[in-house]
Amino acid sequence: MGRDNRKNRKNRWLGLLAIVIALAVWQFIAVVIIRYPFILPAPTDVFAAFVSLVQQGTILLDIEASLIHFAVGLGMALLIGIPIGILMGWDRRFDDFFDPLIELLRPIPPLAWIPFAIIWFGLTASAAGFIIFVGAVFPIIINTYSGFRGVPRVFVEAAKMLGCTKSRDLIRYIAFPAALPSVAAGIRIATGVGWMCLVAAELFGVSNYGLGQKLWFFYSLHQMDSVVVYMIILGLIGLVFDMIFRYYIDRHFLKWRIGEVA
Repeated sequence: MGRDNRKNRKNRWLGLLAIVIALAVWQFIAVVIIRYPFILPAPTDVFAAFVSLVQQGTILLDIEASLIHFAVGLGMALLIGIPIGILMGWDRRFDDFFDPLIELLRPIPPLAWIPFAIIWFGLTASAAGFIIFVGAVFPIIINTYSGFRGVPRVFVEAAKMLGCTKSRDLIRYIAFPAALPSVAAGIRIATGVGWMCLVAAELFGVSNYGLGQKLWFFYSLHQMDSVVVYMIILGLIGLVFDMIFRYYIDRHFLKWRIGEVA
């Protein structure tokens, strides 16, 4: 166990080393080779821009606005995507009913829905949430469907033999726990896709604040160091989302996969 812990600490140092090397290479290319901040600002320029933005006090407001937009979109995707995926995976009739419609809508890029988002919801947080919803809902549906279709039939038959005969109980106690790894994977993918849709969702001015909105605002001012600041913030928040989600799911729902049982 001690050897494994030392190995894990060593691996974390390797990751930190990779970041330091990347920053050094970035600084060298920006300062020595390109020498034009509009094309590629150096890390020192980006840090100075970050300090300036923090002093202005708008970054937290931008993060708050973006999190609201994201929560609206992802929340609706979960409320709609998981039940539809369950119905399609559990009952062939629902699969035949929903599948043509989903396969027709799924290839349409989320950005193509921007005109209708503006018409239906106006320049509001709901419009941005709708674009995020379109990007996030289909991974949830597909993975939930795949998880339920992949539930071993022997699990269901054994439950019926033990007296669990209602579909509601079979879904709750047998199918959903068995399909949970696939459902969790779908939510994780949807979180990433929805977060990537955030910049486009805020592009058309749904509010005066937002990470995506400010990214394009500073681009219009040719302040590329501030643009990189918001790009890094977007990446860091997305990373935090993914780490928290993986930790929570692994610790509370998938403990059996790593040999931990209560």
